[in-house]
Amino acid sequence: MSLTKRSTRRRPGRSAVLLLAVCGVAAALTAGPAAAAGQETLHDLASAQGRYFGSATDNPELSDSAYTDTLGSEFGQITPGNSMKWDTTEPQQGRFDFARGDAITGFAQAHGQTVRGHTLVWHSQLPGWVSALPSAQVEAAMVNHITEVAGHYRGSVAAWDVVNEPFNDDGTFRTSPFYDAMGSDYIATALRAAHAADPDARLYINDYNTEGLGAKSDAMYDLVSGLVAEGVPVDGVGFQGHLAVQYGFPGGMRQNLQRFADLGLDVAVTELDVRMQLPAGAAGLATQATYYRDVVEACLGVERCVGITVWDYTDKYSWVPGAFPGQGAANLYDDNLRPKPAYAAVRAALGDDGGGGPAGPGALRARYRSNDSSVSDNQIKPGLQLVNTGGAAVDLSGVTLRYWFTGDNGASSYGTWCDWSPLGCSTLTHRVAAMSSPHTGADHYLEVGFGSGSLAPGTSTGEMQLRLSKTDWSNFDETDDYSHGAGDSYADAPKVTVYVDGELVWGLEP
Repeated sequence: MSLTKRSTRRRPGRSAVLLLAVCGVAAALTAGPAAAAGQETLHDLASAQGRYFGSATDNPELSDSAYTDTLGSEFGQITPGNSMKWDTTEPQQGRFDFARGDAITGFAQAHGQTVRGHTLVWHSQLPGWVSALPSAQVEAAMVNHITEVAGHYRGSVAAWDVVNEPFNDDGTFRTSPFYDAMGSDYIATALRAAHAADPDARLYINDYNTEGLGAKSDAMYDLVSGLVAEGVPVDGVGFQGHLAVQYGFPGGMRQNLQRFADLGLDVAVTELDVRMQLPAGAAGLATQATYYRDVVEACLGVERCVGITVWDYTDKYSWVPGAFPGQGAANLYDDNLRPKPAYAAVRAALGDDGGGGPAGPGALRARYRSNDSSVSDNQIKPGLQLVNTGGAAVDLSGVTLRYWFTGDNGASSYGTWCDWSPLGCSTLTHRVAAMSSPHTGADHYLEVGFGSGSLAPGTSTGEMQLRLSKTDWSNFDETDDYSHGAGDSYADAPKVTVYVDGELVWGLEP
């Protein structure tokens, strides 16, 4: 686990079912979500895709029965956050203590879960005696530690993070007692020792800030390419996934995972969370849901991505506030063990068919395309869609979308029209409003709402062709408008915002 920076309300369904289908687009009035006890778990959904879905945990949490009820049922794999690290398992040289790790593996066995061992060799959480060793004694101490710990858990651990965080962010090797004594050869030595101690466990190198393409992931790629060529027993690479909404999503994540898989290695997302500045607002939660979804989709896009582990599933036990003051709300469940919008986004990405699970307004997404042939004429013509990616219907009567633009010169009053919608233009409301505090790219917005109806799980409103003009029909310059894009096919639009009862649930306001 890294200490380095990188990267609602549910509206109840109605008891009657009224399906309005126009051109294959359904807007349904449906009953509420299925009972949680009857729905597929995250691990069930991942298993159907040939992956696992897991959570980290730690020993203090195991005394919280409400917490362990979900830990033991929703997830198919667990990782001990601290109980297998060096300072816990060998606090004094040659004296081993496996009690805490045994509690984790015992829990996993009782609940039919696999365990990811974490971690055998890391620069952090080392007892003082390791750093005090003369360089000539470090290799023997490291090999003995690996032999004893991996040997103790042989048969109980499916995979090991053998070497954790070997690189600095610029791609140079991180200094540690192991690197200082052996250079980068310590990595191959550690992998060989782990294989000898537990030949059946999958052996990984694990690091953070390697999810996207960049200097650090390039360094990891060069390292494992060399290890593979030398016949060193390495089976996979772990990408931690400690992300943050304020730093942007890692660029080229799927392509990056794929290049490691092309070496014949497994890849896994091992410590996923998405933190934000506190207090958490609807915009941050909406972006967080998008990040979680995008990570899942990147993994599903790579055949050898074997699974995803969140770094504990609930904000109640998150490491983030202690490591990043003023930040948090990083997990799939909140402090009260209630699923957040990110949970619904993950379910949808894993192929949830709408048979249950929290829908929540965070499951709504806006999609956009430009219907304009000119960006400098006297009309703006956005094409909009609203998509429900959750597991329950969403009542549309409280939902609005906003398309943000600049009025430029001319009249300050506007006319608006709906040119076509499969829902029927009579069901849509539309108006232009001026912003009280203009921002770059936006001093007005087109607001679109719904007079009635609801949106069934897994469906879209279909295209809503909107149009607006100034009452004097003067020209616009759309090139700098916040929500404008040149794309002529529909795509997710984080600059078109969605609200439920006035609360932002998708997108970023200007």
